[in-house]
Amino acid sequence: MPTYTPPIRDMLFAMHETLKIHEAAGVAGYEDMTEDFTSAILEEAGKIARDVLAPLNRVGDVEGCAFENGVVRAPKGFKEAFDTLREGGWTGLDCDPEYGGQGMPYILATAVGEMHSAANMAFSMYPGLTHGAYSAIRAHGSEEQKRTYLPKMVTCEWTGTMNLTEPHCGTDLGLLRTKAEPQEDGTYRITGQKIFISAGEHDMSENIIHLVLAKIPGGPEGVKGISLFIVPKFLVNEDGSLGARNAVSCGKIEEKMGIHGNATCVMNYDGAVGYLVGEKHKGLRAMFTMMNEARIGVGMQGLAQAAVAYENAVAYARERLQGRAVTGAAAPDKPADPLIVHPDVRRMLMDQKAFVEGARMFVLWGASLIDRELRGGDKDAAGLIALMTPVIKGFLTDKAFESTVQAQQIFGGHGYIEEWGMSQFVRDARITMIYEGANGIQALDLVGRKLGLDGGKHVMAFFEMVKTFIKQNEGDPELAKDFLEPLKKASKDLQAAAMFFMQQGMKNPNEALAGSTDFMHLFGHVCLGYAWSMMAKAAREAIAAGKDDPFYAAKLATGRYYMARHLPETALRLARIQTGAAPVMALDAEAF
Repeated sequence: MPTYTPPIRDMLFAMHETLKIHEAAGVAGYEDMTEDFTSAILEEAGKIARDVLAPLNRVGDVEGCAFENGVVRAPKGFKEAFDTLREGGWTGLDCDPEYGGQGMPYILATAVGEMHSAANMAFSMYPGLTHGAYSAIRAHGSEEQKRTYLPKMVTCEWTGTMNLTEPHCGTDLGLLRTKAEPQEDGTYRITGQKIFISAGEHDMSENIIHLVLAKIPGGPEGVKGISLFIVPKFLVNEDGSLGARNAVSCGKIEEKMGIHGNATCVMNYDGAVGYLVGEKHKGLRAMFTMMNEARIGVGMQGLAQAAVAYENAVAYARERLQGRAVTGAAAPDKPADPLIVHPDVRRMLMDQKAFVEGARMFVLWGASLIDRELRGGDKDAAGLIALMTPVIKGFLTDKAFESTVQAQQIFGGHGYIEEWGMSQFVRDARITMIYEGANGIQALDLVGRKLGLDGGKHVMAFFEMVKTFIKQNEGDPELAKDFLEPLKKASKDLQAAAMFFMQQGMKNPNEALAGSTDFMHLFGHVCLGYAWSMMAKAAREAIAAGKDDPFYAAKLATGRYYMARHLPETALRLARIQTGAAPVMALDAEAF
């Protein structure tokens, strides 16, 4: 069975030695984020991940959720683990104290979320989706709605969902058919069917608060006519107690490739009572509060699966004896050498290590931008994280799946056998490339919307940020040679790709959209190159300060590997982009 060791040392390095969050000005709460305080929180969260959630990961995968007579039961042990999370206040770690949360920064909750997701991704989706629903209601709900729902959602006594997809429409929400008929008392009657609803029904909470997209008759066509509604499983009385069962039910749970421990439901709304959130016909804007948070969370999920798969691949490569090192026996007292002596195994492990540590830094940096926006009112940070969201979701999950496959490969035949656990990491990671907006959609969003946001202000700010970092640190010859020069070249490739889109895309949008996935990956590599450059600077500063810890030398070696072996992919991606749409669109539809 796989093991899980929380990467607390690496998280502390990212947050305190690289980002230096405890020194950040203008972000409320960061002044309290001393390394001792942060470490204590992460240690406790890590214990839950390692000792409570990880042992249930295979249980959830094998047992799955049970569905009988409309009732969904979570896998054995999940409810007790959920109670442990609730009782410790972990479900409200970064939620508003006004509603019972602990008010911690988002960056801390992100680090905790990675550990819990790595230990048990299917389980972590229950509180994760609730947090997203909480955020949407907090941002767009009425004061009465906030008072009614948020305190119980912060504690996860009540959980939450988001209901977008219907059998005939996924990404194209303008096609949705779910109706919301207005009633004289100000409520609405919701009728329709939603599919792929994660945690749509289960037995771990007293109530489930569904956020449902629907159309009010007579509203505008397409997405401009979509409204958002709170539809609770049980109606809530004026005194806060639970009332009658609402007319919403689970029709079935899906048989899935992975995340078996999470109930993915078909939800039927048969005239259920719903309450409008925000303004009529403005529901998509409200739902995107939840969607954007979820997309960053899914990027984190991908990283988490790559991290736990890598940990187990390293352990196996150290222990499994197979063949001899080509330069001579590394373990002459044994019948064979461990796998880790072989260069191609080292390559796969280095690929994973370089990705995981770079991606962790990238995600935590993104979380710090959210803190700067929400806790510091920084509009530039808000624009930057909006630009980065499709990159975090799309690029990281594409690469994370590749990473879990590499980890599985190191196990050879055992990687294909379920009892070793590597298959589960691969299968669970695969969904991250699909849900919360498939990665092709993320690429289109990046190129079609985010790149030109506010007149291109935010992508230009990113280029300037990278340029400034390079200029400020080019006086360190080793940093310049191994990190800054490759980063400069990669950044120029990204700028050239953006320029191609500006010049060609205006004439023919297909010229840009045909290269959108390549652009998302190009952008992602530059972001990880920037992350590695920041970490290299921090590691070199630690060594210069006399810190005798092999951690820093390993960090530098891993960073050099990424810059030398992975960052040059930006040139390949640029070359593809510059071929334009012609090779992609050459065939008639009938010719496929």
